[in-house]
Amino acid sequence: MELQQRINAFVKLGTFLSQFSTENIEKKEAIEANDLFFDGFKHQLKLAREYNGWFTEKNLKFSLESWSNALTDTNINQWVGHYSFNSTAPKTVAIIMAGNIPLVGFHDFLSVLISGHSVLVKQSSNDKHLLPFLAKYLETVAPQFKGKITFTEQKLENFDAVIATGSDNTARYFEYYFKGKPSIIRKNRNSVAILTGQESTEQLEALSNDIFRYYGLGCRSVSKLFVPKDYNFEAFFKAVYKWHPIINESKYANNYDYNKAVYLMSEFNMLENGFLMIKEDKSYASPIATVFYEYYDTKKTMQQELAANKENIQCVVANGFLADEITFGNTQKPQLWDYADNVDTIEFLLKT
Repeated sequence: MELQQRINAFVKLGTFLSQFSTENIEKKEAIEANDLFFDGFKHQLKLAREYNGWFTEKNLKFSLESWSNALTDTNINQWVGHYSFNSTAPKTVAIIMAGNIPLVGFHDFLSVLISGHSVLVKQSSNDKHLLPFLAKYLETVAPQFKGKITFTEQKLENFDAVIATGSDNTARYFEYYFKGKPSIIRKNRNSVAILTGQESTEQLEALSNDIFRYYGLGCRSVSKLFVPKDYNFEAFFKAVYKWHPIINESKYANNYDYNKAVYLMSEFNMLENGFLMIKEDKSYASPIATVFYEYYDTKKTMQQELAANKENIQCVVANGFLADEITFGNTQKPQLWDYADNVDTIEFLLKT
């Protein structure tokens, strides 16, 4: 199967996903194999919502819209144009996927197949409905993919390399278990934002999307703020208020109530506005409905802090602190060439 054939197949998948946007779900004409897959995928979305309460219709649509926007001919060619695929010997690459947000393992799946390898997928039980269905769509519009995509719930066997995502604890197990194989092992990471007090209302409102999208469950979700001494949080609380309906969603509300009770019983100092708590804390991973914050002295000390803790950080939202910082509101809109943990997945796959 040639590279251009693989690109064409994923472009067709992106077009198929364009029917499932944050605005609505609408069947379009002239989409290949649409009569076979449109209604079936709507059913898979329903199953995903019923099985995982965090996978709301809004979050599912946002994920699908993001992938539809990414899987264009222009984007894919810009991405793969930096690599040479000519000398790649086809291998079987196992992927162990997380299940914290919808289709969180799709980029690894895409990377393996676009590189010309076969993929062996072990999904999280929390996100098991969508990807197998989309894989069937790929096999229909590009029959050359048949035999190259396998899903399993059993022990992984007969593979040449592995990409595994999990917690810090499971990563230690992965590192031991896969020590004889080429591997990418991903651990817990969180994202942070650096504020100066000079941010516009628009920037802070955009930051609220980085915090609340997917309920803060993603590694690209901002879970901690760095602020200057004597920072006034009033503008921040006003800007994030647009997300206040989130407290009406039971799973989020239960976490909010529980964590608030823990903080109050422990007599921790925290600020809250009825749907979000902020607490001074040096940790990077904050509980649901909570954002930690920490004070910094100077731009230089802030940069040193980030460098010292780079293994814990996925994204940095800022304006003028780092060369690879992300603008406010864009952590959940990565490009195809924005790799998790800054590890180039395609380069790894081409050398495997």
